[in-house]
Amino acid sequence: MNENRYLSYKGYKGSVEYSAEDHILHGKVLGIRDLVSYEGNSVEEITADFKETIDEYLAVCEAEGIAPDKPYKGSFSVRISPELHIAAATYAKEHGISMNRVVSTAIQNLVTT
Repeated sequence: MNENRYLSYKGYKGSVEYSAEDHILHGKVLGIRDLVSYEGNSVEEITADFKETIDEYLAVCEAEGIAPDKPYKGSFSVRISPELHIAAATYAKEHGISMNRVVSTAIQNLVTT
């Protein structure tokens, strides 16, 4: 993930898009089920609205006694072919590492190249 393309605040990441129709910048918080969006007419305005929106979201969750969604909790399910699964499991066994380590390393190599 190119960190320069996203807003970050209190562990949350947000997108930034431009609406040619409305002539505004807008975005939403990524990696959570709740829809949390923000907008602005400049980089400074959208950044400020993003931070205010996160603070408001957290305050509403606290006031209602519910846990806020946490972005990207670090686990997910993935479907792969049985052949790839066998190859990965064999690799993990031969190298004395877990399947989690195999997948994590593969993803790390993919997203940092």
